[in-house]
Amino acid sequence: MTSSGRTKFNVLFSVIVLGLLGSFIIFFRFNSIPKTLTFDEIEFAKLALSLDKGGYVPYSPLATGHATLYFYVLLFSMKMFGISSFALRLPSAVFGVLSILIFYFVLLKSVGKMVWWLPFVGTFLFATTRWYFNFARFGFEGTFVLLLELISLLFFLHYLDHREKKWLIPSGLFAGLAYNSYQPGRLFFVLILITLFLFILERSKNRLDFSFFTKQSAQTFLVFLIPFIVIITPLSVYLSQHRDVRIYQQLYPVNNEMSVGEKFQFFSRNVISTTLMFSVRGDVNGRHNYPNKAALNPLISALFIMGILLSLYNLKNRMNQLYILYFSIAVFPTLFTYPWENPNMLRTFTCLPAIMYFSVYAIGWTYHLLETKYHFRYRTLIVGIFLIVCISAMYDVRTYFVFQADVFREAFEAKMPLIYYIEH
Repeated sequence: MTSSGRTKFNVLFSVIVLGLLGSFIIFFRFNSIPKTLTFDEIEFAKLALSLDKGGYVPYSPLATGHATLYFYVLLFSMKMFGISSFALRLPSAVFGVLSILIFYFVLLKSVGKMVWWLPFVGTFLFATTRWYFNFARFGFEGTFVLLLELISLLFFLHYLDHREKKWLIPSGLFAGLAYNSYQPGRLFFVLILITLFLFILERSKNRLDFSFFTKQSAQTFLVFLIPFIVIITPLSVYLSQHRDVRIYQQLYPVNNEMSVGEKFQFFSRNVISTTLMFSVRGDVNGRHNYPNKAALNPLISALFIMGILLSLYNLKNRMNQLYILYFSIAVFPTLFTYPWENPNMLRTFTCLPAIMYFSVYAIGWTYHLLETKYHFRYRTLIVGIFLIVCISAMYDVRTYFVFQADVFREAFEAKMPLIYYIEH
């Protein structure tokens, strides 16, 4: 088999295995864990059904206010499968499986040149992380916005590899769709713009002034921005004329009755609680987490910390810059919500791709160190890494299906079928 044929086989094998793995974890006992609904899901269903009464609207004040893109998907699902918890939760699960597959290709572009099997390992960790598959199993829009971001990022990485501007068109389109989804997605386009700026700057011979910003550079930005702006215009026009209810309810910087000192105190508390969330004390919400348990298991937590330190040390690496920025943008919004709502694993859900990148970056660095400096055998290292990812998967799967499943009995408080709440 030629090198090209072997590469295609590896990719195909990885996609099949990861797709089956993700589907099994997300759909295993899908109708029984969690068995009942949360009132948030019921409000989401009512919002989606309300969209069937007229033409397209970009935003609805129902359910404390949401952009409607995801809810049109829910409406379609309920029209296809009936008004049920299965129909309400199916889109999130499907997007969860698709996100796993897209993330594999994102990692293939990001770390595939380090070691060929790293993208598989990183995606395996991603798919089996409780933080991830938990939100794919009920009707919230976390996996939807993440899928849109990952598709946009994949097209952008393709542009960075081939320097063909046409790939920025779908990247801008999907970044615009992410803007029309869950609130954290509204900042994702900043990642593309800053990384694009740094990429153009890196290619410039003169970095001491802005002479690098030529007509061609401006056209590159416009290729991304034009489809992005077209997609976000309806929602942006609406929000320019009406308040975003959730923004004013949740963000303390817009509270004019608070002093600057109080706001700074809130920010400091959020930084501490969010930092501790990853490895020490997690979300207390039983729908998001096994209350107070760290968001990451000990193995991934150690790899994440090691990886982000290595990335900061090697900050000249373009991918390290991109994922540090991605992580920062994903965490940024929750730092400005009221501290009693933090730590919050839903609002920081989109930092998972960066966490997995840092984790596999640490694995790749360790692998090269042990192989080149200490001359560990290839097979020994592969077996060790295989054991690490399997232990990580078993830890999170056991935590979810054995312990967190018990918490769901109280956290998902609506005990009647969905149709009952719709009709009453």
